[in-house]
Amino acid sequence: MVSSVSAELDMIEELRLRRWAREHYAPRGQRLSSWHPVIHEEMGMKDLEAGNGEPMPSYALADV
Repeated sequence: MVSSVSAELDMIEELRLRRWAREHYAPRGQRLSSWHPVIHEEMGMKDLEAGNGEPMPSYALADV
């Protein structure tokens, strides 16, 4: 999945951020707003995979 934010990153950097997000997963209420939107997106994907969340609307990613 390629988001509009990730289009500005090179592929290696995006994969690095996504890996970091999975290795340092934090519940939604504990995520820092200063984290890159790709990190929030990947943690949201992990929420969905675990059945712990609802899909994050794409417009919400701009506010992260």
